[in-house]
Amino acid sequence: MSANPPDAGFFAAYTVKELAQGLRDGTFTAAELVREALASIDRLNPVLNAFVLVDREGAARAAAQADADFKAGTDRGPMQGIPVAVKDNIDTAGLVTTVGSAHFKTHVPKEDAECVRLLKEAGAIVIGKTLTHEFAYGPTADRSLQGAAKNPWDPSRMSGGSSGGSAVAVASGMVPLALGTDTGGSVRIPAALCGLTGFKPSYAAISASGVFPLSTTLDHVGILARSAEDAAALFPLLRDPAPQPKHKKARTSTLLTGWIPTGSFGASDTAVVTEVRQFAEALFGQAMRDVAQVAALTEVFASAIAAIQSAEAYEVHAERVAAHPELFDPEVLERLQSAGMVKGWEYVRALKQRKQLQATLAVFFERFDLLAMPTIGIVAPPLQERTLTLEGQEAPVARTLLTMTRPWNVVGLPAITIPAGQVDGLPVGLQLIAPMGWDAWLLDVAATLQARDLA
Repeated sequence: MSANPPDAGFFAAYTVKELAQGLRDGTFTAAELVREALASIDRLNPVLNAFVLVDREGAARAAAQADADFKAGTDRGPMQGIPVAVKDNIDTAGLVTTVGSAHFKTHVPKEDAECVRLLKEAGAIVIGKTLTHEFAYGPTADRSLQGAAKNPWDPSRMSGGSSGGSAVAVASGMVPLALGTDTGGSVRIPAALCGLTGFKPSYAAISASGVFPLSTTLDHVGILARSAEDAAALFPLLRDPAPQPKHKKARTSTLLTGWIPTGSFGASDTAVVTEVRQFAEALFGQAMRDVAQVAALTEVFASAIAAIQSAEAYEVHAERVAAHPELFDPEVLERLQSAGMVKGWEYVRALKQRKQLQATLAVFFERFDLLAMPTIGIVAPPLQERTLTLEGQEAPVARTLLTMTRPWNVVGLPAITIPAGQVDGLPVGLQLIAPMGWDAWLLDVAATLQARDLA
């Protein structure tokens, strides 16, 4: 389990496994869990701004159904009766889904996104919608129609984004689990800054049908949880049913782990990198090796994702930018206008670069079981901050937040961040990257490592 921020709600005290067991042995009812979620939201959300919509009536109906199913002997699995939050760029039938933008402030989808449909089918209770950076196009979660999501460790600081509301909802104990989306780090960034586990599976492992796109070949649906064990309770219910590969090695410290040096990823806080490195060394010991060859690919990663994301994002929004630019947040509008400058040949070249990067990394994973590095090289910046002084130079906040997470979107590999201690009282995260398709295995490894850290 992750550590708790100073003021936390009901769910900060429980694992998903404990909640599921409690629902079955009579310790809780689903209706009681919903009431606890609503009470925590009522107390904490006015300060933290995690939720932009709370579906009180819908949650009460779903809880009544879950309790009736339990009474009748119908058990849909570990998520039955568990409250879950959903990011506001994921369609929810009958509930306003604004994508954080004035363009969609009254938009009500007629159908659930596929991931939400599967949540409900498993008996989970959608408690409400969480704040996203406008159109999920930013890592700070402080540019939204509904304002800024605030870090529960210090509400004067960013949650990180774009899935900031989902991270804050879980980290503060308003709910035990939340769905987010991750195009360049938007699950892992807020998870790391808020002291959570954030899981981005392999590309398309969870369907993005019904998710408002930012960049269609980079978008991933992911999970924010207090632990990898909690995330693993939800992931099998959402993932593509294709068989998962079995890894050749056991879940032990003998896993050969490649540590990616951070120097080529831009300026960072030495204290953060040192804290995460020491945490990783304690977990992996002699089985960890530096792999400077991966760090040498930084410029290619950055070039490819910049062209791909920009071209694909502008394609989604070109007509809105032309017809109603005034409805965008100015920072998001500027980002989109810049994205529109990407040329066709640059996009095509970036797609070729992606294939080359995927092939190169496949070779690395013939030797290494995991790659590891900090999730982010800084702690949560102050709200609205746009530049930081790091290593004696000014560094843009957005780029600094994204630089270590976005490579794994361009190649589609599964990646997870787990809490790795604190610097100046604020959480930092360790990021683990696995071969394509090793999603369940990565969750299993992360859960084992977290259990060892707590032992």
